[in-house]
Amino acid sequence: MNDMAKNLILWLIIAAVLLAVFQNFSPQTTQDNLTYSAFIKEVQADRVSEVTIDGLMIRGVREDSTRFETIRPMLDDAKLMDDLLNHGVVVIGKKPEQASLWQQLLVASFPILLIIVVFMFFMRQMQGGAGGKGGPMSFGKSKARLLGEDQIKTTFADVAGVDEAKEDVQELVEFLRDPSRFQRLGGVIPRGVLMAGPPGTGKTLLAKAIAGEAKVPFFSISGSDFVEMFVGVGASRVRDMFDQAKKQSPCIIFIDEIDAVGRHRGGGHGGGHDEREQTLNQLLVEMDGFEGNEGIIVIAATNRPDVLDKALLRPGRFDRQVVVGLPDIRGREQVLKVHMRKVPLDDKVKASVIARGTPGFSGADLANLVNEAALFAARSNKRVVTMEEFEKARDKIMMGAERKSMVMSEKEKENTAYHEAGHAIIGRLVPEHDPVHKVTIIPRGRALGVTQFLPEDDKYSLSKRAVESQLCTLFGGRIAEEMTLGFDGVTTGAQNDIERATDLARSMVTKWGLSEKLGPLNYGEDEGAYPGTGTPNYSGATSKIIDEEVRRIVDDCYKRAETILHENRDILEAMKDALMEYETIDAEQVDDLMARKKVRPPRDWHDSDFNSHISKKKDDEKDDKESGSIGGPAKDH
Repeated sequence: MNDMAKNLILWLIIAAVLLAVFQNFSPQTTQDNLTYSAFIKEVQADRVSEVTIDGLMIRGVREDSTRFETIRPMLDDAKLMDDLLNHGVVVIGKKPEQASLWQQLLVASFPILLIIVVFMFFMRQMQGGAGGKGGPMSFGKSKARLLGEDQIKTTFADVAGVDEAKEDVQELVEFLRDPSRFQRLGGVIPRGVLMAGPPGTGKTLLAKAIAGEAKVPFFSISGSDFVEMFVGVGASRVRDMFDQAKKQSPCIIFIDEIDAVGRHRGGGHGGGHDEREQTLNQLLVEMDGFEGNEGIIVIAATNRPDVLDKALLRPGRFDRQVVVGLPDIRGREQVLKVHMRKVPLDDKVKASVIARGTPGFSGADLANLVNEAALFAARSNKRVVTMEEFEKARDKIMMGAERKSMVMSEKEKENTAYHEAGHAIIGRLVPEHDPVHKVTIIPRGRALGVTQFLPEDDKYSLSKRAVESQLCTLFGGRIAEEMTLGFDGVTTGAQNDIERATDLARSMVTKWGLSEKLGPLNYGEDEGAYPGTGTPNYSGATSKIIDEEVRRIVDDCYKRAETILHENRDILEAMKDALMEYETIDAEQVDDLMARKKVRPPRDWHDSDFNSHISKKKDDEKDDKESGSIGGPAKDH
């Protein structure tokens, strides 16, 4: 309900209250209501001293000073005046009321005024009410949300883990605060800044922090808010948005997911009449047209900078591209500290330890981690969040939620235990593979069991040896099933493993140049107008060689993994038994199994530190490398 409707209802309520008050407090007099015949009898009996005639209404006073009133019939009574005068009744006539000129004009013009008010009310509603947004006639207006200087509380102190990106945008804040400092030397501040990076890395938060530090208005809009079903609406909204921004200059315009409107032109079938292309053309003109937009900085965010139109990225429009990537271990520690401010923590909780165990997590993932840990603590009625809750939260995010209600038969559990043990043993014995962190046969997410490998450090590239090790590990589960159940007993549980292994092997051949036969060439596809419409840029004969190389790599890794499991069949059986007993085993228990020792009981979170085995494992592997062996008994593999 808009302001006009609220005011109308309020005035109606006030009028009703005032009318009731006046009626209750108006002077009331005690008087009788007589029939007309009774009134004539009263007159003829000389009991009436005075009457006042007002049309059909007759009000009178008796000789005993009591009052009465009656209504004269519509019929003309010619003897009434004679009777009144003959019996000495004082007759008073009331002058008819005449409306003033203004009252007459008001009465005459009231219907017209009513029509005008109703018309204006509906027009205002169609234009979106008091705010000018949301109505059917407002489709050409900008949907950008304006946040004033005092509404933005975000600063650079709230942004962590992206120190390089903050340095890149620091001068934008200085320009918005003191433009003359740059203009004095002939410098021109970038008109546009494009923030590119994976989802959840803090691009929107960084843009808000720029506005919060500079204390300037902040316009926020999504790229999809420009395009509608009506042709020309997007371009109109772009013009209206920049018109509003000029009135608030200096200010910041933030366009989230700009790839929704800024993709390469010419890919559609609409030609120049394509709505998205018209919107993009108008945006290009506004950012670098004839009219100056001094003091307006456009900040855009996208996960796909590769699909943006080249004209959008040229100098003069988006002059600067800021990469907001995934945080490293120090960045994750800083992000965790920011999100942990509002959470009561146990004294043993260390952000540095949690950061070491969460490689590849974005800022949004870490925020979700802290929130999930707080929820786990609340369910257990704890006053503080401990490392145990953070471990549970990380397992839930990385492996999925436990499906405790799912009932598995003993045979199904045993087969799952063999499958996951196969993954864990291969991953533990092949070189350059991430260490095993946890193995579980408790159903999580869509999987019946999970083997979790946790990198010790942030990785930015993989060697050929590391990729082949991953291929061997992916086949470990299927090979373990085949060894224990026979080929006819192999289940469909390895579907995802096979898909991932095939994609890895094909990427080795076609993208990464890791095939000696085909060499360092890219065997990709020419991009089509739409995804999936590209054509191979190599011959049919080359396609056959690619398939042969993919099959060779897969077969070699499969045989290698099969050899490792056959040589460590006793460890496979022992790990299966441990999983059947404990359902979940951690890295320390896996180390015991690989050393063919008795498996220690699960860790007590109150006596041991979170991920303390990682540092210990690093020292052990360092000693193994110096002695020329990795992974214990099966060092040759």
